[in-house]
Amino acid sequence: MSFNPSEGTFIPFFSFNIKFNLFLIDLNELYKVCSQLKRIISISLLLFLSFGKINAQKTTERVQWFVNDRFGMFIHFGLYSAAEGYWHGEKIRNNNNYAEWIQYRNRIDTKDYISLINRIQWDEIDPEQWVLLAKKAGMKYLTITAKHHDGFALWDSKVSDYDLGNYTSPKRDLIKELSVACKKHGIKLGLYYSHWIDWQHKYGWDHNKELSGLTQKEYDQYWQEKVIPQVRELLTNYGDISIMWFDMWIPHSKTIVTKKQLLQLKDLIRELQPNCLINSRLGLSVDEDNDIDFRTLGDNQLGKEKLDYPWQTAGTVAHSWGFHATENQWNATSKILQNLINNVSLNGNYMLNIGPRANGEIPYEITDRFEKIGNWLKTNGESVYKSGAFDLRSDLHDWGRITTKTENGKTKIYLHVFNWPLDKQLRVTAIQSKPSKIYLLKDKLKTPIPFTHQAVVTRISLPVDLPDPYVSVLVMEFDHKPEIVKGLVGESTGGGYALTPLNTINSKGSTKILSPSRYGTIPQRLIIEEDSKYTWKIYFDKPGTYKVDASYSFQEEKPGKDILLIKTAGQELKHKLQITGKTVGEPNSAWVIDSFNNYNTGSININKPGFYNISLEVKPKDNHIIKFNRLWIEEK
Repeated sequence: MSFNPSEGTFIPFFSFNIKFNLFLIDLNELYKVCSQLKRIISISLLLFLSFGKINAQKTTERVQWFVNDRFGMFIHFGLYSAAEGYWHGEKIRNNNNYAEWIQYRNRIDTKDYISLINRIQWDEIDPEQWVLLAKKAGMKYLTITAKHHDGFALWDSKVSDYDLGNYTSPKRDLIKELSVACKKHGIKLGLYYSHWIDWQHKYGWDHNKELSGLTQKEYDQYWQEKVIPQVRELLTNYGDISIMWFDMWIPHSKTIVTKKQLLQLKDLIRELQPNCLINSRLGLSVDEDNDIDFRTLGDNQLGKEKLDYPWQTAGTVAHSWGFHATENQWNATSKILQNLINNVSLNGNYMLNIGPRANGEIPYEITDRFEKIGNWLKTNGESVYKSGAFDLRSDLHDWGRITTKTENGKTKIYLHVFNWPLDKQLRVTAIQSKPSKIYLLKDKLKTPIPFTHQAVVTRISLPVDLPDPYVSVLVMEFDHKPEIVKGLVGESTGGGYALTPLNTINSKGSTKILSPSRYGTIPQRLIIEEDSKYTWKIYFDKPGTYKVDASYSFQEEKPGKDILLIKTAGQELKHKLQITGKTVGEPNSAWVIDSFNNYNTGSININKPGFYNISLEVKPKDNHIIKFNRLWIEEK
């Protein structure tokens, strides 16, 4: 596999002819996302994940609450909160604006950095208000940065002098205050602890040690002097801790931390609080150690595939984690809700961050969104809490995402509609069982909504008025677990079927896919360099004449012999490839790219409802290259 930034991301395209199922591996797309987030994920781990060979546990009893609760709060608060993203009038020296990194980025000496504590308005800080906000937002747990990379502890630590107890008068202990507030309001408490990186300790890891060097013996002194005893304090003095959340985003083999040290830390947690959850950023992946409770994806990295073990995205409302004075990249409420729903539809959790100011205040943009999310969850939380992935491909439908749960022998499928269809028809593909009832989740009377069901196509007649301004939810009820048919192409909103390289059931020949590139101006494409054949499966629920369009790019100088053959139901459409030429991708930017044009290849006649295989045979000649985008089929 390879990655060429000028062309796009190469997606290895593996085909296994087992019951005509096609498995698609998108390793580099994940790597690209992680790189953009300044996180490097082990390629070996991704290989395990993508091929489904992970040996991780399914949901254990210890982690069941986490799977049920789904939604939590992250709190980044520390000395950096008082800097607000600026030091001596200069913004943090990184475009990611991660305000909590300002000491490292702006090269601030510890004796100067600690002076930030004088800007914190302790009389106004009340951690209970953060807990109340979490509860109002419908969050079930929270995790606070007890010690971030700057090494400063937010509790009265007896292990180190670099802590809140030694720099406040009267002494403050935010971990204790949060512990009391969480217990009072029924919110589970998690603690973030930076174990790998510590900019304050002489022998803690600082990335500048890449220049100056650090021995294993020196690092172990930091580990035994600070990490182990401080974690012991946290797990001994503050009641039940639900999560110890660590932040080593690369495999331990690529760091100074040894596996022996990580096991020592893990064993300490298991000894002191056996029910406390540990995330994979401890440095041990869920594949390497099945005693790790859940996998943490990259920062703001959302799920893309269903996983059968617990996992979580830590995300921000804007961009920075710690408070930044000039933050202006606020995500919309609808986007945050869609992120949460997307993760739950793939068996994942979502932990959403707040960065309080140095007076404890939360930016209005966050509190406003949290209140709206909480109101949505009061009505629709049933589709999130204790819910998880359905058996269909998550991107099968372009109108939204599906979650499900089974209670008392009955199955509910929740249809989260991100895009309310203009024709008021919601098309659900591939569920073979007929639902006993469909209704709006917000409707307490559960008034039945009209629908038709034929084989694997359910068409729901939607209300004229949009039920919810953010995400509307419909419930399909079944008296038993519904049967499904995998491998189908979902019907698009408004009708029609998009046949892409990612929803085939079988392939032969060229299998190299490039993801969208040049900021999406070049679409996803399958690079075809040899005689190849691709097959899709569609259920047509009514007879008729359907037109077939092909989208591709063809840049060869002498076409004429290169053809596409489209076959179904004993019919064949033959299309000679046309030169598509170039297009200006971005005006006034010398941005010229290959043009992907749409061509009508003819029509097919479907005489009766049923399942149909649509095949595309591509026959390049004279070493020509064809960049295939999709077929589009719709009724004439």
